[in-house]
Amino acid sequence: MSTIVATPASRPRPELAPTAATSFTADWSLLYRAAGIAALVVLALMPLQIAVFVLWPPPTSAAEWFALFQQNPAVGLMDMDLLLIVEYVLLGVFYLGLFNILRKVRPALAATFLLFEVLAVATYFASAVAFEMLAASGQWAAAGTELERATALAVGQGLLLTWQGTAFSVSYVLAGAAMLLAGVVMLRGGPFGKITAYAAIVGGALGLIPASAGTVGLVASLLSLIPLIAWLLGSGRVLLRFAAKEAA
Repeated sequence: MSTIVATPASRPRPELAPTAATSFTADWSLLYRAAGIAALVVLALMPLQIAVFVLWPPPTSAAEWFALFQQNPAVGLMDMDLLLIVEYVLLGVFYLGLFNILRKVRPALAATFLLFEVLAVATYFASAVAFEMLAASGQWAAAGTELERATALAVGQGLLLTWQGTAFSVSYVLAGAAMLLAGVVMLRGGPFGKITAYAAIVGGALGLIPASAGTVGLVASLLSLIPLIAWLLGSGRVLLRFAAKEAA
């Protein structure tokens, strides 16, 4: 009785699962697409945020804030940077996409600007008090005595100090540093181009002056919008192009 032994050539080869490489590529494609869309959404939100500030200038005292929240909670939340909270989350996604491309150019600098942005988002959330002010305004409106009303106002004043306090300023500077470093890496190489890189450098340098630093900070924050728009637009287009390339 003879035994048939399968030769290596005749043995069926185990198929390498195509899903491994495919899903890996799809993951980067999804990341780049999300990052590119995040940049464009931030751009779309900026005019809305400016319009809210122009049409409904932010109040200056806790009592005025409480009155605004009771009259129009949506405007009160947007005046207290609700849209900026959304933008910070979107920028986190955007920076993640940038990092994955630019880490091939300057790994250490890319890791540093990503770290700065993560810290900027975290510290900004520590300063965000929009919903706390909304709750405090409800307590102020429901106060039955002058003592309760005064207590609510004291809470509101403390929240306002937190809103524009140390955490906000640190977050602002860290975000500026992240943008500046990202521009430096873009200038060293990569697909983003020099115009986009210089826009990031200029915008990041202006972002090193906190918006809370009086008139100088206000002027710097307004001027930084121009390079910020150019940077987000240029970077977003490149990220979406990378998403299409990875998906192909």
